Amino acid sequence: MSKLGARDNSAAKSTARKSPEKVEFLDQIEVTPGAVVTTKHKTSTTNARSAAQPPTTVSVNPNAILVSGDIERASWLQLKYAVVMDATVEKLTNIPLLETIDKWWGTKYCMGGSTDNCIDCSAFTQVVMRDVYKAALPRTAQEQYDQSEKINLEDLQEGDLVFFHTSGRSISHVGVYLLNNKFVHAATSGGVMVSDLNDTYWQPKYRGAGRVIKQPDTTSAGK
Repeated sequence: MSKLGARDNSAAKSTARKSPEKVEFLDQIEVTPGAVVTTKHKTSTTNARSAAQPPTTVSVNPNAILVSGDIERASWLQLKYAVVMDATVEKLTNIPLLETIDKWWGTKYCMGGSTDNCIDCSAFTQVVMRDVYKAALPRTAQEQYDQSEKINLEDLQEGDLVFFHTSGRSISHVGVYLLNNKFVHAATSGGVMVSDLNDTYWQPKYRGAGRVIKQPDTTSAGK
């Protein structure tokens, strides 16, 4: 687990600017376009780390935003999740992923659930991989672990799966890796949310990572 702290811990850079003319709010996050964003937004299932650390500071450069589709919505999603993931806006270019996270954010957890009313961890990873990456996964966290290509912690990339042992079976929880040690998952305590691999709850429960082995496209077979 000592490698967990060695991953991408890049600090956000702040830039001096003139006094902003407009302030807006995104889910209680204060955001001023072209300025610095600060927040104490909770992104983990525990409070130990957030209580001991100062607010996150994220440098926002609207001229560097790369978007597709609805430019205004994409830009605000990038601003919002740059804060959540302690990352610069420029790194958040996968708009379909941000839209999927935002659509499911806060959906409550229930064992065996697979709807927008309640969902469990492995059903949520199925949704993300299907809707964002066009890949199919088996139903349970253990099956997803068994059928994924095992990778080292330092090789994690956006869209890889991260696995945990929380109770019962050896692999009982799964999430989708984002960047900067963050992963999105359906947690029993808070529903769909973003947490950190270095969190004092998740770090000792981490059991490995896997890359989805995409199934060959058979729709055009024989044509």
